[in-house]
Amino acid sequence: MHPSEPILRLKPGHVQPVWAGHPWVFAQASDGVRGGATPGDVVRVEDPRGNFLGRGFFSPKSAIVVRIITRDAEMPLDAAFFRARIQAALMRRETLGLGGDTDGYRLVHSEGDGLPGLIVDRFRDVLVVQLLTVGMKLREALVLEALTDVVGPKAIVDRTPEAAAKLEGFTRGEGVIRGAYDGDLVFRERGLEFRLPKELGQKTGYYFDQRGLRARVESLAKGKRVLDAYSYVGSFGLAAARGGAREVHSVDDSAIAIEVGATIARENKLDSVMSFAKNDARNALRDAHGSYDLVICDPPRLAPSKANREQAQKAYAELGKLATSAVKPGGLLVFCSCSAAVDLHALTRSLAIGAQRSNTTAVVLERHFQGFDHPVGAAFPEGLYLKALLAEVTHR
Repeated sequence: MHPSEPILRLKPGHVQPVWAGHPWVFAQASDGVRGGATPGDVVRVEDPRGNFLGRGFFSPKSAIVVRIITRDAEMPLDAAFFRARIQAALMRRETLGLGGDTDGYRLVHSEGDGLPGLIVDRFRDVLVVQLLTVGMKLREALVLEALTDVVGPKAIVDRTPEAAAKLEGFTRGEGVIRGAYDGDLVFRERGLEFRLPKELGQKTGYYFDQRGLRARVESLAKGKRVLDAYSYVGSFGLAAARGGAREVHSVDDSAIAIEVGATIARENKLDSVMSFAKNDARNALRDAHGSYDLVICDPPRLAPSKANREQAQKAYAELGKLATSAVKPGGLLVFCSCSAAVDLHALTRSLAIGAQRSNTTAVVLERHFQGFDHPVGAAFPEGLYLKALLAEVTHR
């Protein structure tokens, strides 16, 4: 036992989710902290009767006051602990087939890998980290030591979002914090070669979570005219082009993303069927007038929190109207949401409303979620943030 650790007691009625394995303790569930906890301290979480439930890092400024990192009352949260968790995360990915022709992937997915507040993306021999809580930031040296021991990267880069650091009350690191590299993130995804310059600056640099859906798009693309809306560097379009699409148009409002995407297409010898345009994706969808066999609509997050849910559902419905109207009769639509606050049911309903408004009918053929390198605990529904619908669109 750790009698010196501060204790957070849960209020009656708030025990069951934590007992079942949910890693978050919300502020409204706390009956107070005994023992003088300071931000980032390890605190013991107990039920109202004093029964031990777990230990985690204290974040008093957050709506999530504790993120549970272990259910072991005795385990030291030292270098060996972090090394073991990161080693387990790496083995999980290698066992399921990552490596080889895919050497870019999410190595550590926060709660899903038992390290809440830590994101690590691997770009071949460069790691990009995000330290999202003050508790994890205070243990940065342990994290970096463990990553170095397990992976042996050429460089480790910190891309912690400023908003997260500000909320948690610490100063974020920026840029290369260990080793050295030329600034480009280089990796393979399913045999496609990518080089992303640091000027892109998008989160950790790339969206690994859609890898499985990109493979599905590739399998469906042969002979099709494809629109990749909100394309970023054109990953869906690249997959479609390699799958035999006769024509691929990638659209994004970021000039640098479009420029990089065109270069990647050329380096992968797929540029003969691909075009890239800087444009608002909604305009591209609106102007399509039912001329595409396959449309991918993968917008940025529209609902940062539950408070934005209603507004986001309206935005998804409007997007659904535009996207369904862009598809040829009998064509296919990939309709995505990365907003955790918008669940699968809400996304499906938004698509249905959008189709009604565009005088079309959308029949959902498949449902897709984030890849296995973004694991989700069975007791943690909030961890399933990415949803996608593959739908057939018919015109009335």
